[in-house]
Amino acid sequence: MEREAQFIGQSVAFLDAVERASRAAPLRRPVLVVGERGTGKELIAERLHRLSARWDEPLVVMNCAALPETLIEAELFGHEAGAFTGASRARAGCFEEADKGTLFLDELATLSFGAQERLLRAVEYGEITRIGSSRPISVDVRIVAATNEDLPRLAVQGKFRSDLLDRLSFEVITLPPLRVREGDVLVLAEYFGRRMASELGWREWPGFAEVAARALEAHPWPGNVRELRNVVERAVYRWDDWQQPVAHVVFDPFESPWKPAAMPIPANEDRPERAPFQAPAGLDGVSDLRAAVDAHERAILEHALGRNRFNQRQTAKALGLSYDQLRHCLKKHGLLDRGAA
Repeated sequence: MEREAQFIGQSVAFLDAVERASRAAPLRRPVLVVGERGTGKELIAERLHRLSARWDEPLVVMNCAALPETLIEAELFGHEAGAFTGASRARAGCFEEADKGTLFLDELATLSFGAQERLLRAVEYGEITRIGSSRPISVDVRIVAATNEDLPRLAVQGKFRSDLLDRLSFEVITLPPLRVREGDVLVLAEYFGRRMASELGWREWPGFAEVAARALEAHPWPGNVRELRNVVERAVYRWDDWQQPVAHVVFDPFESPWKPAAMPIPANEDRPERAPFQAPAGLDGVSDLRAAVDAHERAILEHALGRNRFNQRQTAKALGLSYDQLRHCLKKHGLLDRGAA
């Protein structure tokens, strides 16, 4: 795994996780990295390797979810010629390839019980046995594993070996999701935006307009940093004028008035029960209805202006208003100087 490792952020939660990885790196003990998708688990694994005494030895990556159960053990531990159908020649596994270095096991929770048992022996005794062989091979491998699952809960449920979890959890580094990394969204957005602008050959980076910055900070980011990068790079590449701040971001690239409609449920099939009404978040805190409505209307106007490059006629058409109606709304909210007539 070769990449340009970039740790960008200033929140205490993020910096604490990076610091813990730095302190654990020189040790030979296994480390378990836990976090939601897109939080940077592979970057932490690379940091653990690069800051260790093994930095110039192999860093081998295996995604445990990428292979069928029947091939995982052969991929991890290797096999001899004729060990199974299609094994025409002997092959070293990931453990042998990572000898003297680091083996990063991503999506650890998807390992089969058979592979978990063999992995336990490798961690405990530093020995692996190729499939189809009875001769153990000694290996010196530092294990770093990652998951987005609750492994202690899976162990209680009998879905993950408790003894293997004990061996791998010398240190557990839990990465914070982006939504709790206070102040990091705009820092990361600026970094990704500048890099995309440079790739597009822009003369300078104009930054984000206030409406776009507020939208980025308000988004819940279920895909974390990976999602943020896609959103920012998409917004920059779709923006035509490098002299104006980027004012429109699209969070859902599949959103379109022409996207395929959902198939209707046949009348003779049971329809699912309708979920009870739930008020949108934040309504409990409304104490001034008129001010809340005005703030919502202003946010809609700012979003529509940005989406239509501040062209007021196009914005009016998009909102189903006449040009004069839009001008009245813009004047009401102090936005009349935004965009072209």
